Amino acid sequence: MKLLSYRLHDKTYFGPKVKKEEAVWDVLHIQETLQVLPEFPATIVEGVRLGVDFVEQIRKLVEAALKAENPNDFKRSFTEIEWLSPIPRTPKNIMAVGKNYVEHAKEMGGTASDFVVFTKSPTSIAADEQTLSLHTDITNSYDYEGELAIVIGKQGKNIPEKLAYDYIFGYTIANDLTARDLQTKHQQFFLGKSLEGSCPMGPYLVTKDELPNPQDLAVVTKVNDEIRQNGKTSDMLYSVEQIIAKISKSIILEPGDVILTGTPAGVGKGFNPPRFLKSGDIVKISIEGIGTLVNKFE
Repeated sequence: MKLLSYRLHDKTYFGPKVKKEEAVWDVLHIQETLQVLPEFPATIVEGVRLGVDFVEQIRKLVEAALKAENPNDFKRSFTEIEWLSPIPRTPKNIMAVGKNYVEHAKEMGGTASDFVVFTKSPTSIAADEQTLSLHTDITNSYDYEGELAIVIGKQGKNIPEKLAYDYIFGYTIANDLTARDLQTKHQQFFLGKSLEGSCPMGPYLVTKDELPNPQDLAVVTKVNDEIRQNGKTSDMLYSVEQIIAKISKSIILEPGDVILTGTPAGVGKGFNPPRFLKSGDIVKISIEGIGTLVNKFE
């Protein structure tokens, strides 16, 4: 199931994409009108906590809408909504794995190292199709990083690698935007990784059943339709399961937590001379099975 979050009339909603249509099912409106279920989550993070039960609830709501006199009353066209990140606000900082692809580690002037984790502020979250600032008042080296993102569905600590899959709700696409100069000056990743809008995610949160093998996905980043990154998640040094197991040794993972899994080679800093983002650039990050995350910069 492909889920998205959106804003309409100054309120936040979520729902599944309508199959073969550029529209979303307004599941909150379906529930309010038809009273299909005894209760239903008000936010997507509350729903993620329910795991597969949440997906089944949504299916029941959609089935009821399809049987209604006018199913279109419960659909919202993509042209009338404002897209939000699938998870509009994470429970805590977004977690991210650094240098998880060998060739990316090399282009950054180093080698693959021990497991590296940094975080990004929840205020860095942005959406698909959102125009984002280059923050030229504080950086002149804003860079892109296309990544597969894990959305956690169940609370856990010390999660064994062999059970890690059980704690995943689904996946989305993220652009781990980075102010390289701030990253260097600060000698720590947080400030350079947490500028407002520096973590666009979307367009969809795809439930894990639709991506049974997250280690066999193409990750392609284009800047103005020029391919810059062209990698495979099979090239990760640490797999999705290993990432969850390692992070959960130190941190309690919660439903709605997002973990970025690292980026393939081809970031702007890796070119000679570097090719950082400039005004008017359009970045498209595609991951098979999920879709394409698009953002313009100014």
